[in-house]
Amino acid sequence: MRRGRIWLFLLLIVIIGLVVAFVAVRQFVLPQRTEQPQATNVEVFVAGQNIPQCQPVSADNLSTISVPNDKVNAAEFTADKQPQLIGKVAKFPLDQGTVITTAMVTDSGQCQGGPGPQWAVQIPPGMTAVSIPASRLSMVSFGVDDGAHVNLNACYLFVDVDPSFQSTTPDNTAVLTATGFPQNSLPVLSMGVGAAGGPQGRLELDPSLQQPFLLIPSEAQRPRPVCQTILQDVVVMKRGDFPISGTAAQATQQQQQQQQAAAPTPDVITLIVSPQDAVTLTYMVYTNAQMMMSLRNPSDKSRLATEAATLQFLLSQYNIPVPAKLPYALQPRIDALAAPVLPNDGATTTTAP
Repeated sequence: MRRGRIWLFLLLIVIIGLVVAFVAVRQFVLPQRTEQPQATNVEVFVAGQNIPQCQPVSADNLSTISVPNDKVNAAEFTADKQPQLIGKVAKFPLDQGTVITTAMVTDSGQCQGGPGPQWAVQIPPGMTAVSIPASRLSMVSFGVDDGAHVNLNACYLFVDVDPSFQSTTPDNTAVLTATGFPQNSLPVLSMGVGAAGGPQGRLELDPSLQQPFLLIPSEAQRPRPVCQTILQDVVVMKRGDFPISGTAAQATQQQQQQQQAAAPTPDVITLIVSPQDAVTLTYMVYTNAQMMMSLRNPSDKSRLATEAATLQFLLSQYNIPVPAKLPYALQPRIDALAAPVLPNDGATTTTAP
């Protein structure tokens, strides 16, 4: 009887040991398998055909494409958002295959279609569009395109002027002759600019001879350049010219297309700015300001205060020393900085027929 109980206890201990060993192996020895969530695709609405401006969006002119779930943003319309899309109208013409977002549609009562150009609806209320001259350099090597966000920098040249004459200083001097009051006649004053006249100078005292002498300018006044950021986070509406519409302008449009085919480089850019900024840009265009754009990330909404760049600012900000006057100099004489001529400059590349 006692021996039977001993075998029973031994069997129970073995069973418990096997259970503990099995649990330990499952928990610590065998690698845990975690189920990876399978990437699912979502149907996103696109324009199934060309949708004109202010045309209602319906199930007939819509189509869908399959997009991974993690690639869909909140502005796009998925199947569960179909009721929010149906009945809206296009703010501007939508080409077939365009992924429709909330910024592309609006309520039918708010569509500004009808008279006027179709692209005018892209301008937010309270804003205006104005064009300024542009070049490859000012457009970040043509990196600025439609919808880009840019900062606008401008440079001016300043000179000193006479407050009364509004002419650059120094003023010119004139020779006064035959002054006085002749008998039986009115006072006579004769003025002329001759060999004795010239730019207004400055009287100086020679430290060696202690004699006064007149200093006159050796050249015309040198303008002083200054550059500063004028506008920040400006949206580009269009790079280059807008298409000309209308039957009367078809010949002009064909001529422009031929000219663009020969010289496709855009020379203007249209910016969306406030009415006050539009006036400022108009003034800058007609006062020969040199403007340059700098490209920025469209998601960056920060506005940073910048300091105007002048010669004094460059010397102090970047620790540029003014060269000392030494008893020796470079030979040959250097009056202007020129880029070095490289062996491959101007080389033409020929291809085999």
